[in-house]
Amino acid sequence: MKNILGAILISILSSAITLAGYKYYIDQQVSPVKDVVIKDRSQARQVANPHNQSPYDIPNVTNITNVSDFTQAANVARPAVVHIQGGTGSRYEDMLGGTSSGSGVIVSLEGYIVTNNHVIDNATEIKVTLNDKRKFTAKVVGTDPSTDLAVIKIKSKELKDQEIPVLEFGNSEEVQVGEWVLAVGNPFNLTSTVTAGIVSAKGRNIDILEDNYSIESFIQTDAAVNPGNSGGALIDPEGKLVGINTAIITRSGRYEGYSFAIPSNLVRKVMKDLIEFGEVQRGFLGVTIEDISSEVAKKYDLGTLDGIYVKQVNEGSAAEDGGLEEGDVITHVNDVKVKTSPELQEQIALFRPGNKISVDFIRDGQTKTTEITLKNRSNTTDLGEKRKQKSFNTKDAVLADMGIDARKLTEKEIKKFKTQGILITKIKKGSLIDDTNMEKEFIITAINSTKVENVEEMITAIYEAKGEVVLDGFYEEYPGEYSYIFDKE
Repeated sequence: MKNILGAILISILSSAITLAGYKYYIDQQVSPVKDVVIKDRSQARQVANPHNQSPYDIPNVTNITNVSDFTQAANVARPAVVHIQGGTGSRYEDMLGGTSSGSGVIVSLEGYIVTNNHVIDNATEIKVTLNDKRKFTAKVVGTDPSTDLAVIKIKSKELKDQEIPVLEFGNSEEVQVGEWVLAVGNPFNLTSTVTAGIVSAKGRNIDILEDNYSIESFIQTDAAVNPGNSGGALIDPEGKLVGINTAIITRSGRYEGYSFAIPSNLVRKVMKDLIEFGEVQRGFLGVTIEDISSEVAKKYDLGTLDGIYVKQVNEGSAAEDGGLEEGDVITHVNDVKVKTSPELQEQIALFRPGNKISVDFIRDGQTKTTEITLKNRSNTTDLGEKRKQKSFNTKDAVLADMGIDARKLTEKEIKKFKTQGILITKIKKGSLIDDTNMEKEFIITAINSTKVENVEEMITAIYEAKGEVVLDGFYEEYPGEYSYIFDKE
């Protein structure tokens, strides 16, 4: 009996020593860092379409409560999520070698990759490793500390004609609390790791970004993320990108059930700005706002807890030009309900200076609507640089110069849509039209307010136009009308 008890005691002591040793190793090797961010959003997006607004890819989630596994989604996302090593210049340390390490998502065939700013911050050299073990060197295209986003690009001479996987954007506005999501990244240098969870909340502000104009409206999830997941993908059950993992709330430096991601709609807008301008083109309302609590509602005699209270309207601001006044309560932006300051900031951040938005607000108990043209910090509508221009020297070169293929609507389509028009069947990446945010399958019905019924009429109208060219039309899959603008030399 004594021998048995002795053996049991030795076994217990051995297990305890092993666990203690493992804990010591992990604590010594792992440095707490910012990782995975999820943000909260409002209800389903009702699209209001300013000029050059890209339609969001709305995922057709049929019945995700019956999802039995995430094999298909994981297989779609893993190849497009890369491992990033940021070099010795980063202020963030990897657990194994004193270098920055994180994740990124390939978003274009040209090699553009979205990641977190803190993953590549101060990096002297950026190495990218794909899921299939191919390695590339990347350069920084642009960074935005206000959202903790960055865009890097695989060097063209290394990419050459190699094909690379690309992850498709989803619509983060459609993501609902309680839905399944997957986090894909490289925690602790464990490449191509997939974890599952649900959306716990939307529109979270956790006060981690130090920029004066920071935007925190995170998707919160309980999918396990850890140091190294930063910059990785948050995807829906169809494998579409709905967020970029950015941060965790933790006392230990590792996952404790709270992770946060930047919504894909905001990611996409910031990405396009960084690629086109090298910096984000932020639209501003020009107001001082306050969330409405019971105390605030009582103080200002509001009679409602919905919306955001306008404490001040800046002189010469977009809000002043649009007719907003101190004491108004903003409830919707482009028909999207906003209940908190982060939600309002997120909606405004989706647009550039010069874009028009619709704002619903309550004044003296009455609901009103106004159209506001957003401005930059200097209260102008100027962008970092002018839109790309084309001279269109010959009519035959118009489509090529625009970077599109197009065809006339068929008789069946004309009957279905009850209008004539031209269907855009292809858009070349990096082209004049691609820079306007137009997507394939757009149906052009008018050029500079003049109706066009076929490709020949469209080419003639563009060739003969002077200065600004406005392409009006619609998408079959998205509500509302859209306008896309470019300039002629």
